[in-house]
Amino acid sequence: MNKYLEQLIQLQKIDIEIDSFEPRIAKARATLDGILEQQESVSKNIEATTEAITDAELKKRKNELHLEELNEKLKEISSKGDEVKTEKEIKALQLEEDIAKEQVDFANEEIERFDRLKESKEGEIVELNAKLEELKEQSIAIEIETSQKLEEIEKDRLKVFTNKEKLLSQMTQNIIIFYEKVRRWAKNTTVVAVKKQACYGCYMRLNDHTYAEIVRGEEITTCTHCGRILYKEVEEEKEDDSTKEA
Repeated sequence: MNKYLEQLIQLQKIDIEIDSFEPRIAKARATLDGILEQQESVSKNIEATTEAITDAELKKRKNELHLEELNEKLKEISSKGDEVKTEKEIKALQLEEDIAKEQVDFANEEIERFDRLKESKEGEIVELNAKLEELKEQSIAIEIETSQKLEEIEKDRLKVFTNKEKLLSQMTQNIIIFYEKVRRWAKNTTVVAVKKQACYGCYMRLNDHTYAEIVRGEEITTCTHCGRILYKEVEEEKEDDSTKEA
């Protein structure tokens, strides 16, 4: 097989290995990321619940002020009782008093409701804070474990990058440029095997002339259909040899 073709096959194997590190890193971080997401969710719930408590306090205070106004109004109505003379005035004053009393009852009910709401939300805050502390404790242990996994992955990645740099230093610039040009669109199928006279990148059948060039392996040959770099799979040659020996 052509020396440059062997280098390209090896280069793609290294690039495939490099691309495999991102999923490994994501898998190593999955548990920790999940815990951190839960922490963020609980923190947002605490913030929302705190805002609800503040809102309840403001609305309670608003009703308390309104209640004070209503009590003053009832006093005024009571003081007017001695001044009214006609039955019509008495009925009007009585109606005004009834409405004010209804508003007093409603304001008291609202104050009680906001007190209950505040108490309920404060209970939720206690539970949420306990949950947040629990998640933080879990994340500490998981973060240590994750850091160890990521360190191991980084060591492996450094070795692979070192191997790639070493290989690239042995290759000609034109071959590297050609490889990278194809890889921009073909990704990890830049260099593919030929099986049963077909390109295993686009799965199109190759003509006899192109296939013969690939079998000889003297030059770098590309697929006439898709442009990927092709080579004859070694396994096929081994199978043919074992068949002959049998």
